Amino acid sequence: MTRDVGGLARAVIGIAISVASLAYVLAGVDLARTADILRTAVPAWLALMVALQVADILLRAVRWQRLVAPIRWVRFLPMLAYLLVGYLANNILPARLGELVRSHYLGDREGISRASALGTVVVERIVDTGVVVAIGAIAILVLHVRGVVASAVLVGLAVTGLLVIGLAVGIVAHRLPGADRMIAFAERRPRVAELGRRLQDGLAVARRPRTLGGAIALSVAAWGASLLAVAAAGQSIGLELTIGEAALLASGVALATAIPSAPGYLGTFELAFVTIGRALGLPSDQAFALGFLIHVSILILTSVGGAIAVLRLGWNRSAGEVAEVARGLVEPEVPAEVGVATPARPAPDPPR
Repeated sequence: MTRDVGGLARAVIGIAISVASLAYVLAGVDLARTADILRTAVPAWLALMVALQVADILLRAVRWQRLVAPIRWVRFLPMLAYLLVGYLANNILPARLGELVRSHYLGDREGISRASALGTVVVERIVDTGVVVAIGAIAILVLHVRGVVASAVLVGLAVTGLLVIGLAVGIVAHRLPGADRMIAFAERRPRVAELGRRLQDGLAVARRPRTLGGAIALSVAAWGASLLAVAAAGQSIGLELTIGEAALLASGVALATAIPSAPGYLGTFELAFVTIGRALGLPSDQAFALGFLIHVSILILTSVGGAIAVLRLGWNRSAGEVAEVARGLVEPEVPAEVGVATPARPAPDPPR
């Protein structure tokens, strides 16, 4: 009951933030002017924007595949499907619960512990945040942007540092002072102890320099595609954005969508675009139109792709269990015959 109340409270807070953000944005935007701008969008530039967004998604799927590889090699197309299912869930569930849903799908279909799968997602999120904050920091230095946008990037930099420290602690937790007492306490609850070990197995992929370096490189490539998609969207409505401006818009929106909001980042996405656009000297109507184009395109791509993935993969769990998994409240046992990858049985090197 308490968990249900907590989940409801988070959902209500997220929706309230989205409504407030959207109301604030719309109060300063001329919707008729925005509609006129959208009608002038050049189809060729929009097609390029969509192609770059698709490239972004594909690169992210490869990145997750490489992070999971030390635990078990998973083919690209299934990995892409699991990722898209997670993105679809993010579009319909609050608080980025899609990260839990895709971890569930990966574990359920590939025989990997769901806690270990979630550990790789945590590493992925930290790497992604680090790269996007670095892009944003470089952009504000190049563009000499000040005010709330620069402050937000600096806060993101501080948060990234804390995340990296947290990851390091999670990897070496068993070696820290007092770890023996914590382990002894956890051993009294075998299920909790096993979940902790499996989660640590997922986090431990960050200890492999080649794996971590590859994830960083793929993150840079994915964000490169993303910022070029922003630039292409701008060209479609007559905005000639520099690479620095497109980078600040892409990175700033990514940081803003980390704020709890309604499903699909409604409101916070648009608020970030308008706020950053104003800092760059763009009219609010144009900035809102640009954000609208990009947001709608992303939602359509991830929703259609996720729906196709769900239809292909199917689902064999009851609705009640799916809801529990989405809240991160259960970790169903992995059948013994499927097996769980452990350090004692390292996975073979992935095919080249």
